[in-house]
Order: sequence, then structure tokens, then C-alpha cells
Amino acid sequence: MDFTRLFDILDYQQKRYPNAVAVAGMENGRWRSWSTAELLLERDRLSAGLLALGFEKGDRIGILAHCGSPRWAIADAAMLQLGLVPVPVHTTARPDEVAYIIRDAGIRAFFVSNADMFAQLEKSGAMPEMVFSFAPLSGTIPWSELCREPDAAVRNQLQTMRAGIPETELATLLYTSGTTGAPKGVMLSHANIVSNVKAVLAIVPVGPERTAVSFLPLSHIFERMVTYVYLAAGTPVWYVEALEQLPETLQKVRPHFFTAVPRVLERSYERLLERRSQAGFLQKKILGWAIALGERYPYAGEYSKPLLYRLKLLMADLLVYRRWRKAMGGRVHSIAVGAAALQPRLGRLFSAAGIDVREGYGLTETSPVVSFNRFEPGGVHFGTVGIPVPGVEVRIAEADEQGEGEVEVRGPNVMQGYLNLPEETAARFTADGWFKTGDMGRLEFKRFLKITGRKGEIFKTTTGKFVAPAFVEQQLLRSDFIDQCIALGLNQPHVGALIVPNFVQLEAWCAEHNVHWTAPEFMILNPKVEKLYRQEIDRINAEYLGPIEQVQTFQLMAGPWTAENGLLTATLKMRRPALEARFEKEIAALFAAK
Repeated sequence: MDFTRLFDILDYQQKRYPNAVAVAGMENGRWRSWSTAELLLERDRLSAGLLALGFEKGDRIGILAHCGSPRWAIADAAMLQLGLVPVPVHTTARPDEVAYIIRDAGIRAFFVSNADMFAQLEKSGAMPEMVFSFAPLSGTIPWSELCREPDAAVRNQLQTMRAGIPETELATLLYTSGTTGAPKGVMLSHANIVSNVKAVLAIVPVGPERTAVSFLPLSHIFERMVTYVYLAAGTPVWYVEALEQLPETLQKVRPHFFTAVPRVLERSYERLLERRSQAGFLQKKILGWAIALGERYPYAGEYSKPLLYRLKLLMADLLVYRRWRKAMGGRVHSIAVGAAALQPRLGRLFSAAGIDVREGYGLTETSPVVSFNRFEPGGVHFGTVGIPVPGVEVRIAEADEQGEGEVEVRGPNVMQGYLNLPEETAARFTADGWFKTGDMGRLEFKRFLKITGRKGEIFKTTTGKFVAPAFVEQQLLRSDFIDQCIALGLNQPHVGALIVPNFVQLEAWCAEHNVHWTAPEFMILNPKVEKLYRQEIDRINAEYLGPIEQVQTFQLMAGPWTAENGLLTATLKMRRPALEARFEKEIAALFAAK
């Protein structure tokens, strides 16, 4: 048996890898697991309930959930096999964005996971006809009332409806949060996403003998597609309700594999640094040595580890790395990272510690994975986003003398288009059918893709030279003392930067150097702190940046940039126009004549 449509995947698992625990999630503060057979039964019961309410093929139903869950996956499958179109909405979407999506997609109903999500829907002022809830909730139709046992006639109807859905049918609408403008509805077919599922299945270490945890939002195509991969591979998946519960869940579930955004790895690294700052003299030296050793991990591509380095790794593993792995359950051997750029030193450090971290690249419009570093020998180069996945082609358009240009993609994973935006859809494709990603990049080592920035973000200084701000920001983030940053300099004589310090690291440094610690808004004005950051930036300028790219002026910021305060997208990318508007005065000060 094969699968060609998304709703086939559960049936495929039942035939190939029937699981006693296919998925698990928290209900009323306790873990509840579902077998493959139970998922199929509940899927059909939910489909029967939706049919009874009069939903028809092509109707759009939104999902607003605070986390991924078995009910999320069941609702998705139940809608898909009826030809309904799930429209997941990010929990970080503003009320006006939610209202826009409801109107633009023509959403008839919504699934919500809890009271907070229902309240967020109400704030939009554009309530749909019906609201369903995963658990009993006043003002909604609860799951238990929505589901109904299908009789023979309904089962025949379900089979007929499933048979009438071709793989080219619209499967889902996903609204890109975007860094500017209104959200755009990306139309993805069954064939788009299934092609990506099969491509990823061939290159990631999952299977019925493995266990995975899922904590990223299923409103993002990355985690949703990976969930389909788990189901197709027969990998039991445990859903985490909140990121704060991840350490506890890792200890309980002891997974072998999970997906993450770079920030999750950064937090784990920061905890290691915090442990070092609190340790005694000898332990501090050992931890510092092990971290430095890992950050120099030489394995990349065809390069092997020298014997002396292997011996040092063994020692570091006995003294440090083993305890670090144990904190993540003790069985994690692989992590796939996406959505934002990963610092190469973190990829090296985790891999040195026995947890292979591999970075990939993709977009909502490409279902999403375009390229990925492999887990097998010769398949990884830290600092790149890997090799194009099977069936996907990548080319660099109008490459300059360094081989850099816009990344263009062609393959079965590329979207059908943007909903209600034919002109914008046409503008994203070349005359010969390649999708223009808007990202700048180049191919290194012949086949590894490196992303260097966004096409529209490159600016020219008054020297007449172009600067890619994303590259400058990536270099600044090499510093343990920098948590977030934005590089600026359009029509200015030099590059400047706004910097959010890593206050955990900064506080540890202050304690070590007898600098009195107070609130962040005061610490960023401390002359000794400013001197520290000047030294860090000077070091990065000298080691990693060219003369035109070097940061000459900077301003420390007291508060973090988040999706909640409107400065990051739902996928944690910077909203540059929003940052520039919010900090107009601070940016002007960067370039004021001294």
C-alpha cells in the first residue's frame, strides 16, 4: 500500500506499522495515548459529525490551538478525507490578522483548543458560523458532541468522498505571517505536501523503533509536515503542551528525535553556560574546555575526525557531554532544525556531544523543505542549509562573481499559488516555471546551499557598497553576550546595530567581574557593560566581517523582541519595518554626527 493523499497516511500506518501508541498528549493534566486503530475510529466519528452539520467539499475550517495535540491531528485528518480545507492560524496572529484570514479564506467554522484561543477568536470581531472545541467550553460545540458513530450509509458516503479527492486537490491554506503587509494564503495540494513527506522520509532517521516529541506549533507547515512523516514512518509522537514542559517531557518520553527552531538549542546552550558560571574553579575549566572543543568539531562533509581529537571527545563525553544528553532523556541522537539560521558553532557542539544536529531550509510555499543537511557521512556542512531534498531542484539566478544570487526552486512541492492573488502568484514564478524564493544564496562545495540574506533587505551605504544585513547579524550572534540584533545602514556612511544582550550571560559576567547588577534598563547604560560589547563587536569585526560590513556604532536594548510584541513573525523572523518604526529614535542616534 502507498499513500498519495494526506488522509491516506493513517491508513498506511495501520497497514504497515500498527502502533499501540501512535500519538500521545496531555488531557486534564495526564498523558493519554491513542493507538493507530483508535485514531482511525475517532477520525471517522469526527467526519460523520461534520457531515451531519452540513459541511461540503471545499468548505474552509480554521484551527486555532495553543499547541499540537492528538485532537489537532485527528481534526486535520477528518477534514481532509471530506475534502474540507483546514486553515491553521498562528496563535501570535493579531485580531485584525485573524479577521482578515476569516474573510479572505471564507472560513465557515473554527476548532479552538481552549478558552484563551476562543477569546482570541472573539477579539477578531469576525466570528464564523460555528466554533468547535477540543474540550468542553461554553459557547462552543465540544468534541464529544461533534463526534458521532457513522452508520453503514455514512461509511459508504465517506468512502465515496475519499475516492473523489484527487492528489492535485487543494489540501490546506496556510497564511504566511510575513514581515510586511497582509498575510497571504498559500495554497498547498495533497501532492505538494505528500511529495515533501516522501522526500524527508528518505533522509531522516525515523521509524517504528524510534520515538519523537513534538512541541513546535502545527500551524507552521514545518512541524505539520514532520508530523505526517512520523505517522508515515510509524514513529510514536508525543505532543508537548508548552515549551516550558519540554525538559520534563524529554525525561519522561526519552525520545530519539525531534525538530526544533534554533532558539531551543540556544536555550539549552545557555543553561550549559549558566552551569559553568556557577561551578567551582576546576569544574568551570573542564566545562569551558569541553564547550570549546565541541565548537571546533571538525566533522563536516568529507572531513573525518583526527585520532587525537577523538580521544579528547571521549574525555569530554565522560566529563560533560554524557550529563548533557541525560538532561534531554539520554536517547536523543538527532535533531532537525529549521525556520531560522542556526549558529554553526551550536551545530558543531551538539554533534560533538553525540546529538547530530542538522539544519535545513524551506518556505511555506515549498511545503516546506527545499534542502537539508544529511545524517550520513559526507552529507553535512555546518553553516549551510544542506543539499536539495530528493525531487527538488535549486538554482542560483543571476549569480555574481562570488556565485551569489536569488535562490530559485522547482519541484512537486511548490505551491499552487496565493489565494485571491493571481498577480502576486505570477510575480513569484519565472517564465520557465521556477519559484523565486526572495532569498539570496550560493552553492558551496558544489551542492550545499548557503543562504546569505533576503533579496529585499540588502542595502547600500553612502560608500556605494552593498551590505547583506542577515550575514552581519549572523556574525554578531557568534557572541555569547548577544541574544538578538538587527544591522542597519541604508544610505548611511557605515553599518550600525541594535542589540538585545543575552542577560543571563551578562549577569554571570558582571558577577565574575564585580560589576553591580541591577535591572536590564540600567545595565545597558553601564560604561563597563558598553565597553564589554564594544570589545565583542570589535572582535567580530576583525575576525568575520569585511571592511564595509563592520559594525561601527551600536545601541543596547533592554527588552526582547517577540512575536507577541509584534517585532517577530510567528516563525520568529524579524519584522524589519516594525523594528525600524518602533526604534526610530534609537536608529537615528546610531548615525547622528558625533
